[in-house]
Amino acid sequence: MSTTRRTVLAGTGASLAALALPTPFLTLAHADDGTALLRARWHTLLTGGAGLDTADPRIAAAVARIDRAAVSAAKGLDPTRTDGLWPDLTSTSVSNHVTTSFKRLSTIATAWAVSGTAQYGDAALADLLGRGVDWMLENRYGPGHDRFDNDWDWEIGCALALNDTAVLLYDALGADRLTRITDAVRHYTPDPNLWRVDRQIATGANRVWICTVVAVGAVLRGDGSDLARVRDALSDVSGGGANSVLAYQDSGSGTGEGFYSDGSFLQHYKHPYNGGYGKELLGNLSRLLNLLAGTDWDVTDPDVANVRQWVTDGFEPLIARGDMQAGVCGREVARSSKQGHVAAQTVIEAVLRLLPGLTGVDADRFAAMVKQWITEDTYRDFLDVTDLASLVAAQELLASDTKPRGDLVTHRQFPRMDKAMHHRPSFTLGISAYSSRVYNYESIQNENLHGWHLSDGMVLLYDDDLGHYSEDYWPTVDPLRLAGTTVVAERPADAAGQRTTSTTDWAGGAALPGTTLGAYGMELRAYGSPLSAWKSWFCLDDVIVHVGSGISADAGPVETIIENRKLTNAAAELTVDGTRAPSDAGWSATYEGVRSVHLAGTGGYVFPRPTALRALREQRTATWRDINIKYGTDTPVTRPYLTLWQDHGSAPSGAGYCWLQLPGASAERTARAVLAPPVSVVAASAAVHAVRRASDGLLAANFWAAGRAGELGADGPASVLVRPRGKEFEVAVSDPTQLRGQVVLDLGLPGYSVRRADPGVAAVRRGARTLITVDTAGLHGASVSLTLSRTSSRS
Repeated sequence: MSTTRRTVLAGTGASLAALALPTPFLTLAHADDGTALLRARWHTLLTGGAGLDTADPRIAAAVARIDRAAVSAAKGLDPTRTDGLWPDLTSTSVSNHVTTSFKRLSTIATAWAVSGTAQYGDAALADLLGRGVDWMLENRYGPGHDRFDNDWDWEIGCALALNDTAVLLYDALGADRLTRITDAVRHYTPDPNLWRVDRQIATGANRVWICTVVAVGAVLRGDGSDLARVRDALSDVSGGGANSVLAYQDSGSGTGEGFYSDGSFLQHYKHPYNGGYGKELLGNLSRLLNLLAGTDWDVTDPDVANVRQWVTDGFEPLIARGDMQAGVCGREVARSSKQGHVAAQTVIEAVLRLLPGLTGVDADRFAAMVKQWITEDTYRDFLDVTDLASLVAAQELLASDTKPRGDLVTHRQFPRMDKAMHHRPSFTLGISAYSSRVYNYESIQNENLHGWHLSDGMVLLYDDDLGHYSEDYWPTVDPLRLAGTTVVAERPADAAGQRTTSTTDWAGGAALPGTTLGAYGMELRAYGSPLSAWKSWFCLDDVIVHVGSGISADAGPVETIIENRKLTNAAAELTVDGTRAPSDAGWSATYEGVRSVHLAGTGGYVFPRPTALRALREQRTATWRDINIKYGTDTPVTRPYLTLWQDHGSAPSGAGYCWLQLPGASAERTARAVLAPPVSVVAASAAVHAVRRASDGLLAANFWAAGRAGELGADGPASVLVRPRGKEFEVAVSDPTQLRGQVVLDLGLPGYSVRRADPGVAAVRRGARTLITVDTAGLHGASVSLTLSRTSSRS
């Protein structure tokens, strides 16, 4: 029997009772209630509902935040002006001025509607807001007004804010004004399936936004037929499901924008975007599902069950103690308003809305996950920043007997968007690559102007410094020296090369299921230069091995960046081969024959062969406007950095690198790793990168072409891990090019046969070897595995 949201909701009451969750997110309505209860439900989402306990310090603080936001938004509001409601929002060429005007009205209206604020129920304020809405309808928005600049503002941004204002002020606006509001919104956004300006199908997050606009407008008008259109648009019933928001995009029958079964989310065709458009899709869809649940417009498409998998596969592995992997946030990394764990907040709020509709194991798992997310983020307190409805739900969850999930310990790869996440108890490592299938970075509308190398092998280390990628990291970091990247150290023009795919297909890796063991790599072909390289990351529990070979270019200088850390302590101790380096700002040095480096608070770096390194301490000053003309301010910010890199010189040919990264390691552990390396390099050529772990003999390899590494051979491109376990060997393999129909491995293991294998995997004995054949067609880079046993007679 398929699971639908209607069948899931059948157990809602029991789930709520078991979890002691509140009901501000879900009060069942029925068709004969009309749309009045749906309007009340949306009002509750915006305000937290009636009966808030303002004696609760957290509730009182949230109400005070709403109060302050309204006071700030109301400054300068004057409906008698002729050029704009606010003196700083007068443009008739920048559409964001129109959206921001509506957002400020909505912010003030929220305070008017929330009990406990100074503005609550104020008649004069309601009149002022009504006149403000009138001014916008007469001068900027609605029939008779031509749109300009960005269509998103007209069809989504303005409409969402104006609809919310209408719900909040519903009883004070009057019938005539409400009609003009809904007519204006319908003028720009009449169809939940389409962008109106060019009649193109809306996809991904844009489709859910548009559906939300149409749904709330329908609630305001009491229009059940439009609510039915919204329900159907989520599944794209009229379009045969090819552009369904709820369905996975793996089939390739739609535009490709949306979620994939490996957890990847793409928007704007080929941009990895879980932390941007993906989180917005989840957030708005959770509101829509909540709005329609239990009514005649309930979403009954069986694919609604996929939403739970989005959370566990597409968000949970990408969140590191409250921070979202920056490589999947698109151009939002260049917005100061989106730093500081803001993306994860949106995800937490969405899952809190989904919780009342879950039962049994799902309810328990999601509640434990949300409790972990909220409690482990000691940098940004969710309860201090979230909306009132989410605050009520979160507080009751935190007070329940549900135990937090615990640290996430896993290695996850996302072949559909060329990203990987490596979670250990004390750190998380994110790797950002790209290929012929995925764009490198997004810079549109003058945002993210310096994102040139965000996918050139960028490595993000999330550790106990929870604010590392916040507090002005992205404007102040040297964008030519992002950790993990290999680059030509010359500054491109702003936004140069964005929305570009690679000319090569090799990006991805293999992972052993149920472990934190993974091999990952990419064939780098740099945009705008002839720089090429093969780059690998072998994530072996608490050790990450970085290997590079074939680094070639006809110009330079070319560098590989080992680390570029924003320091919480500007004088954090750096030791090179046990000798402490100066801590003065502006210090730089070139070291020869380095075997180890340790940076206090970050960890150690061990070089199997003596390596020449360069180091730099600097105070970097920049403005957000440097990377974002649309939203950035001109206020200078300064942050301290420590950068380590390997200089390959000008026009290198066949250069390489190798180091072991030990996140969180002490100086003593780093020194021991020089004397007794936990991992050794087996091969670092143009054909294969391979390493072996000392403790158990695990072999991990990335084959760029047919070749051999120790006892393992491959007939072409492949990523492979072979782990001995007693009398057995566990093998994981993938085709990172996603083009091969079959991968054949030659493993020097005599007398072994298959004990367990995934579909499409077979092994046969050939004398002193075992030949493993893997059908990789249609796997899209996913790993498959098998177990070989010496004692088993099966083959």
